[in-house]
Amino acid sequence: MNRQLISRSYLQVATQTASRGQLVLMLYEGAIRFLERALGGFAIDDPAECNETINNNIQRAQAILDELNSALNVEDGGELADRLRALYHYMDERLQTANLKKTTPEVEEVIVHLTTLRDAWREMLCQDTAPDEARLSGLAVVG
Repeated sequence: MNRQLISRSYLQVATQTASRGQLVLMLYEGAIRFLERALGGFAIDDPAECNETINNNIQRAQAILDELNSALNVEDGGELADRLRALYHYMDERLQTANLKKTTPEVEEVIVHLTTLRDAWREMLCQDTAPDEARLSGLAVVG
């Protein structure tokens, strides 16, 4: 219990002090983590627990995709923002299918897409140690 409280406190401080770019990275990492947990649910023997684990974690990942999508600044982000919006929508549909059919290929596919986005985002943040917040807001998130 104490470990969970410490973890939540750390996460709360991290999200409050993170830049917009770091927040996007954290969202990608969270969605991947939830989908990996969903995949783990397929190995659970108890059908109710299996379905609950898969459903809850897929829904959490979908909530993150929804947040990423709603944070896009399409006006300033141009074609990149449009493409990200289409990709987020596609991934959400794939996760809906996986959750309804309780199948893993769709989840695995979305993990690949999110990992690619996360790695690209991380690389951008690492290369540009002081990213222009206006540029970040235009490409990915509303400022």
